[in-house]
Amino acid sequence: MPDIRCGARSWSVSEGSNLLDALNGAGLNVPYSCRAGNCHACLVRCLTGEPQDARPDALDSGKRLQGWRLACQCTVTDNLEVAPFDPQREGIATRVEALDWCAENILRLRLMPERPVRYRAGQHALLWTDNGIARPYSLASLPGEEPWLEFHLDCARPGAFSEAARSLILGDSLRLGQLHQGALHYDVGWQTQPLLLLAAGTGLAPLWSILREALRQGHTGPVRLLHFYRGESYLRAELECLAGQHENLIVEYFERRQVQDVLQALRVASRQARVLICGGAAFVEESAKHMFLAGIARGQILSDAFLVRQA
Repeated sequence: MPDIRCGARSWSVSEGSNLLDALNGAGLNVPYSCRAGNCHACLVRCLTGEPQDARPDALDSGKRLQGWRLACQCTVTDNLEVAPFDPQREGIATRVEALDWCAENILRLRLMPERPVRYRAGQHALLWTDNGIARPYSLASLPGEEPWLEFHLDCARPGAFSEAARSLILGDSLRLGQLHQGALHYDVGWQTQPLLLLAAGTGLAPLWSILREALRQGHTGPVRLLHFYRGESYLRAELECLAGQHENLIVEYFERRQVQDVLQALRVASRQARVLICGGAAFVEESAKHMFLAGIARGQILSDAFLVRQA
């Protein structure tokens, strides 16, 4: 049976054990969200030994050379010594700069990092509370222009981080963990192509960042954004202001119950359109399917799904 060492602790596990399960079974409380290698919450550094990695492409080569692995994707086949990501040592300190509660328990959270953070529109980052609760969230701020980092937190559903967020006050500290680039981004080579942005709930957060990045880059093709919401669209005023400044931008709002009808009636003006989708897994899957059936090639459909943590 392989041995795992973490700090001063050492224990044996069955060969073929999932590394994340082995660590958390020993009480180490390594955070996780998706268990699919997408959220990067379960980063650990392998100090000695090498697990079997089901998704070596999920981390960039630089991080892999430093020994970082995603515990949820690793199988223990031999002795290992590991060190979980330490937000106090390896994260970036941030200060709560603004807390705005919007409709349907959505929190617009602005954090001021202790030093400038380089990122791209569409990226997401891991946020840590001081007591070790971690959760990945998409960045909604505009890189290079806004000094703060903005996140939109859906606190309608119960969750450890949501509960912690409800008690935040101005000046509180949070740690910023690893930043990760998902599928969503803007490419300057798309400047003349139609853009179709489909968002459900706080799936609007990364698309809000990408939309403003596209317009800042001088996007000349038509841009259409559809937001599906419960209660009301929480960025409506900002979106309408932006649409008033750009003739090529159309913004539409729909209640969440209208998703299927709207998607079935949706037509794309050009098969060259780039489609960006963000929201819950079911919404993303349904939207991507409709876009493919409408004639958009799979490579032109980019999506990130917010996954509910499974116990």
